[in-house]
Amino acid sequence: MAQTKGRFEVHDFGQFKLHVYYTNDVMNDASFIVEGNSALVTLEQPLFRDNVQEYDAYVAQLNKPVEQRITNYHVGGTAQHDYVTPDGMAAFAKGPIYGGMMAGFQQAFGDTMTDLPTGKATEVAFGTTQTWAGVPFEFRHGASTDFPAASILIGGKIYYTHWAPARAHVSHLQVSSTAAIDAEIAEAERELASGCELFIGGHGGAADAEAVRFKIDYLKMMKKLRAEKTTPEAFASALKTAFPNLPGEAGVDELAKALYR
Repeated sequence: MAQTKGRFEVHDFGQFKLHVYYTNDVMNDASFIVEGNSALVTLEQPLFRDNVQEYDAYVAQLNKPVEQRITNYHVGGTAQHDYVTPDGMAAFAKGPIYGGMMAGFQQAFGDTMTDLPTGKATEVAFGTTQTWAGVPFEFRHGASTDFPAASILIGGKIYYTHWAPARAHVSHLQVSSTAAIDAEIAEAERELASGCELFIGGHGGAADAEAVRFKIDYLKMMKKLRAEKTTPEAFASALKTAFPNLPGEAGVDELAKALYR
């Protein structure tokens, strides 16, 4: 089917398929569908009404039942359906940090944002592997400075994290402290060591192993420059020089401010 808001791409791993939905929303969110032989699993369903409508229509035309819905880093349009979430995230999503963020989104985006979920949340323990639609989902702890959600290995082929690796400057929303630089390096190195073929995220979509290697090199340069430069202005200038013409340069000054608070 044709999409008018976002777009889908499909990755075929033989025993299952991954459908990646690029929402093109204001937060560059991505949503996913894992298609097994006879059932589907959704991951990070969209947040905005026009995306929800488009995503749900696409799910329907796959003509298979949804066996499970996973809400991990991103609360979305699961509506009245029950869903699973990593251990501790059900309470965190209603707490002051995440709950406050969602309240801010509602104020900013109004009726363009879908209604918050009303289905039952069942928590999944870290360190466990669940099988849905015939596909194993291994729940690992995500980056230690991020929300307390999961990195998920899917079918031994796909590695899901909050932010997909990309050949671009990182956002200050992802890395806002020197501790976060270290945490993101550690997580990226775990990604690379996983043996997975595709690396996906709730922001950004899908990437290959080369993007993960670039991310590690970029973060290590960030760490070096943060240790060397005494002002955010000097840091921002040096980072731009180290990675000329890299997408996301407009956000480097904001990133620098966050790292020098």
